[in-house]
Order: sequence, then C-alpha cells, then structure tokens
Amino acid sequence: MSAIAARHSRRARSSLARREARRFHLFVSPWLIGFVFFGGGPILASIAISFTDWNLLSSPTWAGLANYEKMAADPEFWDAVGNTFYYGVGAVSLGVLFTFGLALLLNQPLRFQGLFRTVMYLPSVVSGVATALLWLNILHPDYGLINKLLALVGVEGPPWLGSTEWAMPALILMSVWGAGNTIVIYLAGLQGIPATLYEAAEIDGAGWWRRFWSVTVPMMSPVIFFNVVTGFIASIQAYTLILIMTEGGPANATMVLGLYIYRQAFVFFDMGYAAALSWAMFLIVIVVTLVQFGLARRWVHYEFAG
Repeated sequence: MSAIAARHSRRARSSLARREARRFHLFVSPWLIGFVFFGGGPILASIAISFTDWNLLSSPTWAGLANYEKMAADPEFWDAVGNTFYYGVGAVSLGVLFTFGLALLLNQPLRFQGLFRTVMYLPSVVSGVATALLWLNILHPDYGLINKLLALVGVEGPPWLGSTEWAMPALILMSVWGAGNTIVIYLAGLQGIPATLYEAAEIDGAGWWRRFWSVTVPMMSPVIFFNVVTGFIASIQAYTLILIMTEGGPANATMVLGLYIYRQAFVFFDMGYAAALSWAMFLIVIVVTLVQFGLARRWVHYEFAG
C-alpha cells in the first residue's frame, strides 16, 4: 500500500506542477508577446537596418558596412560621444553626492520626517516636459531664479543654456532634479545597516566622521555602486530633456549621443545610420558597465552572513 500511495502522491505533485507551469506561462505570456513585438523584434530588426540605406520613404537598400565606416569618420559622432561622457560623469558624480547627502539627512529621526521625504520625492513624478519648462525659467539669464539669487550677493550669473561653456554644466545641474527614486534606494540601504556596527564603533571611540567613513560608506558601497551603474546607463541614453531645452546647442555643445541618434533618424531620415549609431551606443554601455564592474572589486564591500 505504501508503494501505491507513493505513486499517487508523485502523480498528484506532478499534476500540480503542470497546472502551476500552465498558470505561469499564461500570466507571463502578455509580457513575452509585448517583448517579442515591441522589444526583441525591433532590436533584431535594427541589426539588419544598420547595414542598409533607408530613408523610410523608399525600400531599404543594402549598404554593407558603409554606415559603420561613416560613423568612424564622422567628427560629429565623436563630439557627441565626448559630450555624452562629459554629461554622464558630471551628472552621476553630482547625483551621487546630492542624493546620498539628502538620504543621510532624511534618515535622521526628525519631526515631520515623512513630510520631508514626500517633498523630496515629488519632483520624480513630474513629467519630463514640465521639468524642462520649469528649468528653462530657472536658468533664464535675465529673470531666472539662479541668476536672481546670484545677483543678491553681487555675482553676475552666466547665460547658462545660451553659452557653449555653461550649457552642459546647466544640464548637469538640472539632472539632480527628480532623483527621488535614487534617494529612496539610499534610504533603504541606510536603514539596513545594523545599529550594532555604529554602537561598536562608538565604543571604540570613533567620532561621527570615522563612523561615516568606516561604517556607513563600506556598508552602502553596493547601493552606491548600483546607483552609479544605472546612473551611467541612463545618462548615456539621455536625450529627451536635452532635446526640449537646448536641441543640442549652442554650437552642438550639448549634442549627446542619444540626441544625435534621434536627429539622424527623425530629422534627416537616415534610419540605417541611426541604427548603426544605436548599436554603437549599446557597445558603449556594455564597455562602461564592464569597466565599472572591474573597478568595483577595489571599493565595493559585500557583507556575507555565516
């Protein structure tokens, strides 16, 4: 009887597993269908398009490696790559300092803590167009808020978006706006640090700076690393706000790679070249990410239990 019962039990578990597998595939199928038709399909199609000459109005013609050869000899492409790294390094560096500092402040046990956290998060839910219009007014050289504040202390503000020197720093400054999601991630990491580590450091006579540098930073290094990687990926692909605010100007000073791809595709209708540029961006993202993972071994510390 025990053998028969065991066989019935195995059959029941097998039937249950099949039902669960069917439910899994049923629930995941909308995402899979969406990815195939709106994600994976276009990605594969872009590979073929990158080897063609296609203006959207006529049938694509085979061009071989012409688009990639054009890219290698295109000075505007290399300028866009340089601007992209300028923007990425500046935005990520300023973003880490700003958002981590805010998270440290918002983690303090103060009155109205929930209100402060809500206020810091609100900009992240504002649409991109509204954010661009807001910062166009903040950065206006004549009546902008920043130059008005500088004038109060006797400093003449720069023309910001109208200057080839100040346009990119202005965009980098704007990039910290709407960083509520990053702040939430830092807050979650800070609240996960065991209080016993701070107590042990305090018993050893460590001051607030030593506790911060020897406990907070090492324990938060995986979170910082995550935000740095995702921040670089986002900055390399950035173009929406830059398109609205500067359109790549003045004199292509803010022409980043994402905006350059957009212009090639939807202004000049050179879809083959735009597809090749997109794959160049993909390669840049991969290389930058791999470099960051290689460097992470030197400064990222993971806590293992047991």
